[in-house]
This record gives sequence, structure tokens and C-alpha cells, in this order.
Amino acid sequence: MTIATKLKDYIVGKGIHYDTVTHHRTATSSQTAQAAHVPGRRLAKSVLVHHETGYALAVVPSNHRIELNTLQAVVDRRLGLASEDEVSQLFSDCDIGAVPPVGAAYDVPVILDESFDVDTDVYFEAGDHKTLVHVNADDFRSLLQGARVARFSHLAH
Repeated sequence: MTIATKLKDYIVGKGIHYDTVTHHRTATSSQTAQAAHVPGRRLAKSVLVHHETGYALAVVPSNHRIELNTLQAVVDRRLGLASEDEVSQLFSDCDIGAVPPVGAAYDVPVILDESFDVDTDVYFEAGDHKTLVHVNADDFRSLLQGARVARFSHLAH
């Protein structure tokens, strides 16, 4: 796989220019950033959470950790991490753990951490563990248009 079909169709449909960066297979977002030679603050990490009425995609820089209690307060809902089965149902064309942050391509609302620097180029999972999508800052903002922005993470190091 290079780029997930739904993701590619959505990006192309919005007329956004992108390129891909390939790297050796990785298991974590910090490994991905290192393998692709991308600063962790510029790699978007997506975590699917569930609540009583559906799902949301929490997006943070890959060098950050989500504060689930803070995120719960932001959305005023009780949240839990989605199971692998839930992830594979919603993101059926993606590998587990390689979910792109473009929730609109999958009809999932996005909550973007305000610590994410959207003033520079951004990289994110293409749907597998070997490929990143690279877009400029304006295009990333366009892909995440309508996302709720709040602070719900902290630097992992």
C-alpha cells in the first residue's frame, strides 16, 4: 500500500498537492519520525477515541502524548480509546496504528491539539506503516477544516 484509497480520493478531490515519503516499517510515531527524517513536531499522530454517541480523531504532534482527562473535559464527554476492531471498521483501508488525521475522508470529526504547528509543512500517516503524506501548512489546514482546536496534550520527552 502507498496511500489509502479514501484518503487519496479525498485529497485529490480537494485539489491538494501532496507527495509521499517512504521509510522502513515502523511501529510507533516516534520511530516513524526518525525513519523518515521528519521532526516529531511536524508529524501528525492520530488517535481514535470513542464516546457514547460516536467517535472522534484526536490529532497531536507525534512527540506529544494525549491527556485523555483533559480531552474529556474539552469535549464534555466520557472518552475511551477505540479498539482495534473499531479502528479497522472505520478506517478499513488503513493498517491498524496508521490512521491518517484527515477525519473528513472517513466521516470522523477531528480535534486538533493547539500545540500542533500548522505554520510549516506537515507529514502524516498514509494508511500503512511505511508511507507518509507530505503537504504544506495551508493544505493541511484545508484538510482539517472544521476541526475543533484545543489543548489536550503534553510533550512526551
